[in-house]
Amino acid sequence: MSNSSSISHFLLLALADTRQLQLLHFCLLLAISLPALLGNGLIISAVACGHHLHTPMFFFLLNLALTDLGSICTTVPKAMHNSLWDTRTISYTGCAAQLFFFLFFLSAEFCLLTIMCYDRYVSICKPLHYGTLLGSRACAHMAAAAWTSGFFNALMHTAQTFSLPLCHGNALGQFFCEIPQILKLSCLDSSSIREVGLIAVSACLAIGCFVFIVFSYVQIFRAVLRIPSEQGRHKAFSTCLPHLAVISLFLSTGMFVQLKPPSISSPSLDLALSVLYSLVPPALNPLIYSLRNQELKAALWRLMTAWFKEH
Repeated sequence: MSNSSSISHFLLLALADTRQLQLLHFCLLLAISLPALLGNGLIISAVACGHHLHTPMFFFLLNLALTDLGSICTTVPKAMHNSLWDTRTISYTGCAAQLFFFLFFLSAEFCLLTIMCYDRYVSICKPLHYGTLLGSRACAHMAAAAWTSGFFNALMHTAQTFSLPLCHGNALGQFFCEIPQILKLSCLDSSSIREVGLIAVSACLAIGCFVFIVFSYVQIFRAVLRIPSEQGRHKAFSTCLPHLAVISLFLSTGMFVQLKPPSISSPSLDLALSVLYSLVPPALNPLIYSLRNQELKAALWRLMTAWFKEH
């Protein structure tokens, strides 16, 4: 029986057994990650360079794109490296770092989505107070709170998870390091009570954010339906639908992974679901926002046109 002090590395889940399938998985990961990196990078550049986009909505969108970039860069490069070089290893410290940053960006993204919901609520339900409630200083404070809460949430979970003694080998049933897989390696079930407590606290906070989002959108839809003109209702809905679609994608994939019955669990299904909730939202978020937002599409077009002219 080994313990955590004797473990120098972990073995991640192999994506495939044959060399051909390993290279195929490498290409698939590359095909998912490149559009995600390009799309989020373009959004960050467009918002940073476009002075007319320096509004609370686009400021929070820039922060959201940063979390998407971070989550992609945390899990995908190691998985691509392992597929390309036919290896499964990740160092003990590398696994801890990967877990920390994945939780950090995931937690910060959920906080930012909640804040963006508040932005839409104030914009539609309290438009006369928009400048007061969402001034530049207030936006900076809310963004800082989202990043800070994500940092401390990730720090607590990572510190607690890697303080557990590990006695069941070092093989993880996932292509990246995550808490449930590491808990399976712990010596005793009782040793994870504190970690379960932290997960319960995080779940309560997540449920609180979810209730706030639902309540806000109920108020938003009630306010939109009271708008007399059809054009006004359409404009209001067009600013909310991308955010609502991103929230739905984020929550539906994550909740399905966490709440699926153990009876339907299998290694191949778990792998597919992990790709679904860790890679698909960061790749689709830029597309969802750019398709529905005319200002953002115009800014992206100007940015790409200027780049092509220079080169």
